Amino acid sequence: MISIKNDAQLDKMRDAGKLLHEIMGKLREVIRPGETTAAIDAYAEELIHRAGAIPSFLNYRGFPASICASVDDEVVHGIPTEGQVLQEGSILSIDCGLILDGWHADSAFTVGVGVISPQNQKLIEVTEECFFAGVRAAINGGRIGDIGHAVQTLAEAYGYGVIRDLTGHGIGRSMHEDPSVPNFGEPGRGARLRPGMTLAVEPMISMGNWQVKEMDDGWTIKTVDGSPCAHYEHTIAVNEDGLPEILTLPGFIWA
Repeated sequence: MISIKNDAQLDKMRDAGKLLHEIMGKLREVIRPGETTAAIDAYAEELIHRAGAIPSFLNYRGFPASICASVDDEVVHGIPTEGQVLQEGSILSIDCGLILDGWHADSAFTVGVGVISPQNQKLIEVTEECFFAGVRAAINGGRIGDIGHAVQTLAEAYGYGVIRDLTGHGIGRSMHEDPSVPNFGEPGRGARLRPGMTLAVEPMISMGNWQVKEMDDGWTIKTVDGSPCAHYEHTIAVNEDGLPEILTLPGFIWA
């Protein structure tokens, strides 16, 4: 069942989104060659607890960390470890969620570690563009398929692969709510978008093809062909009129 949030509930989600935005900004500042993903995870957990919130990933279905830290060909769900030391030229995707006063926020970004190749930088930029293309389609009266179609069209125009086995999702009192939000699809298909729907839209875009595999740890997802992958996510709210509000990007104004 799709949950429609009222104004008071959206205010709670705005508060959670604002806090997560602030924390993600601080995490960006500590990503550098020689840093371990475990150290970034510990910092994220400290920031979340210090703000009076709860890390929503920690112990979720047994996940052992407060962030997902996915390097290079790792698509999502990478487990932070002391042994994973960031190397110059890699790309790192950080996915993080928190619960504030009972309401969830979820966001992700990909950045370069030190100096990266122009090809990797372009992948990161296009993945972010795919997010905004998808969210521009998330308007009152539209369909879930409109979002995925916009993401897929842009990504494939660059020759990139759109990960199909993993999707975005509804979000609110639970981290994962209905509906699923694929990054591919046909326009005019799927659930109708209505004001008060809150969604985590999260393109995962590969430089190669879209096939993925799960690692032996039961969490980490990698591209089958070993190609690098970027991930960009925000929590949004569908509006009565106009384009959606990006709850984890407070102050953002559509051009």
